[in-house]
Amino acid sequence: MSRQRIVIVGAGFAGYETARTLTREVGDRAEVVLLNPTDYFLYLPLLPQVAAGILEPRRVTVSLPGTLPRARLVLGTADHVDLEAGRVGYTDPEGHRGTLGYDRLVLTVGSVNKLLPIPGVAEHAHGFRGLAEALYLRDHVTRQIELVAAADDPGERAARSTFAVVGAGYTGTEVAAQGTMFTDALVRRRHRWWQGGPPRWLLLDIAPRVLPELDLHLSDTADRVLRRRGVEVRTRTSVSEATRDGITLDDGEHLPTRTLVWCVGVRPDPLVSALGLPVERGRLVVDARLTVPGRPEVFACGDAAAVPDLTRPGQYTPMTAQHAARQGKAAGRNVAASLGLGDWRAYRHDDLGFVVDLGGVQAAANPLGVPLAGPLAGAVTRGYHLAAMPGNRIRVAADWLLDAALPRQAVQLGLVRSGAVPLESSPPEPARAR
Repeated sequence: MSRQRIVIVGAGFAGYETARTLTREVGDRAEVVLLNPTDYFLYLPLLPQVAAGILEPRRVTVSLPGTLPRARLVLGTADHVDLEAGRVGYTDPEGHRGTLGYDRLVLTVGSVNKLLPIPGVAEHAHGFRGLAEALYLRDHVTRQIELVAAADDPGERAARSTFAVVGAGYTGTEVAAQGTMFTDALVRRRHRWWQGGPPRWLLLDIAPRVLPELDLHLSDTADRVLRRRGVEVRTRTSVSEATRDGITLDDGEHLPTRTLVWCVGVRPDPLVSALGLPVERGRLVVDARLTVPGRPEVFACGDAAAVPDLTRPGQYTPMTAQHAARQGKAAGRNVAASLGLGDWRAYRHDDLGFVVDLGGVQAAANPLGVPLAGPLAGAVTRGYHLAAMPGNRIRVAADWLLDAALPRQAVQLGLVRSGAVPLESSPPEPARAR
């Protein structure tokens, strides 16, 4: 009798933990197949440090074959699921089509960029959802500072040294916090040839405060640190148009800039909406056991799943890495239980708090509800990331120590060009060769 095949679609926080738990629970009694566009798990919370030159790119990637040896990796992006036939269609990195049959399916496809119908944004902004985008931003910011040092026109110097980040959520706040420290360091090393004023960073959001989804302590701490560093925090402000030469705000003000970073937010991957199953705001509806009602062979968790929050009856768990990772572990155990290996468990988790790295020794944190700020919060934040990463801990810690002791390396590598990282609402992929 052939082994049952379990196909996991996506290797983000939820998918990675599902695969790790499943391979441990089922051993060789079932085949675990992981379908993902890349051969690595990306630790997204540390991407701003890659863009700022603190961490080398490979530090935030964890090898899937190296850490999940019992799972068979198939490189590809899922684009179709035939629920009746029990098959997943996908396209591999070289454009070839393939299909995978399954006995159990776990959908952990995550989320994609949230685009708004604003003229010019899709053409002139860049997102911040993948490794290629972080590498591009690091090169782009470095290039703008170098071009300012060589420019004669004051208007060009001002535009190139202005950096706009739209979206004051978790990602946008960290990008602005790390970015302003990065450009200040670049300018200090070029002070003899620097002709412009200090680099100008703006953080824009229609919300009334930064980090609107988090508590007031985290929001106030982040706001205070950003403003102290000179970041122009503009709440209740939106972009009405973007062009090659700048952006226009909803109050009519025009800001010349060559840099627009789009961190407005995310939405569930459209793949789940195309299944024809019940969704809640684009998230696939599941029960507390993470199974799809009426489809006992299909499980879902992470950003793409509307998981009942048993700690807040009537609500769904938020789209956070903390929930995704823990849901992945629960999904792994329940898929094994569906095969007669172990017991079923309902997903239940209370938030343990959040951490926001603001660069240097500054951070905001509320572990277990205890508000922290400053160096202590910075230590807790870095400790949390080291504990949460499934690999590369020593390398990450070594990069942090080197960054504290030595000047940051700042050169353009030119590995990722603008055309390879368009702002689009598709899953993060490796940079396309040009």
